[in-house]
Amino acid sequence: MRYTVLTLFPRLIEPWTQEALLAKAIERGLIEIRVRDIRDYAKDKHRQVDDYPYGGGAGMVLRPDVVVAAIEDQPPADEVILLTPAGEPLRQPLAEELAAKDHLVLVSGRYEGIDARVENFVTREVSIGDFVLMGGEVAALAVIEATARLVPGVLGDPESHRLDSFSWGLLDYPQYTRPPEFRGLKVPEVLTSGHHGKVAEWRRREALRRTLERRPELLKSAPLTEEDLRWLAQFDAGEEA
Repeated sequence: MRYTVLTLFPRLIEPWTQEALLAKAIERGLIEIRVRDIRDYAKDKHRQVDDYPYGGGAGMVLRPDVVVAAIEDQPPADEVILLTPAGEPLRQPLAEELAAKDHLVLVSGRYEGIDARVENFVTREVSIGDFVLMGGEVAALAVIEATARLVPGVLGDPESHRLDSFSWGLLDYPQYTRPPEFRGLKVPEVLTSGHHGKVAEWRRREALRRTLERRPELLKSAPLTEEDLRWLAQFDAGEEA
């Protein structure tokens, strides 16, 4: 998998690629991350990339000629993604779709935004949430993090992402490790029982409980069994399953 990030601030991206799993994946040749400075595509001697908005208003807008020149100078890509609050939400199904591609170009805006005509030169627009950032770099990194971990070989356990929150339609179940008791708080006995069937049942039940309490809207599209529905009815009635 190859990523190309177009940004005015390459040094915001580069350190992120030099640590933890991303760095290991790059070292092993599983992914490649190239960072390109949009300012390199400005044609005037001052390397101007922005200008005042037509119609007036606060802030500066990135010029379409500079941004499009940066886009068109990159190798062919499966997707050219503009990071914008107006884009489709980055959810797990989209992350899985993008992770199956070979090359993503991620366009990070700054200032008041990017000239709207640039939208005609991208294949999709993506948002990481209903809020506004100072630039698109954090959003670009979120796309990289969400998709790179799905590339085969990046995670130590190839099956680990399949039980993540959202991957199976529910929030993840609670996780515990040593010590078995911390400040009076104990690890649930079932997790130390060694009974794999009961552990699996507890995890499924707790994932359902968490989802009902914190993100109930996810249950509308989650693949639920009859046993799941029975547990949910008990939770809703205030009963222990």
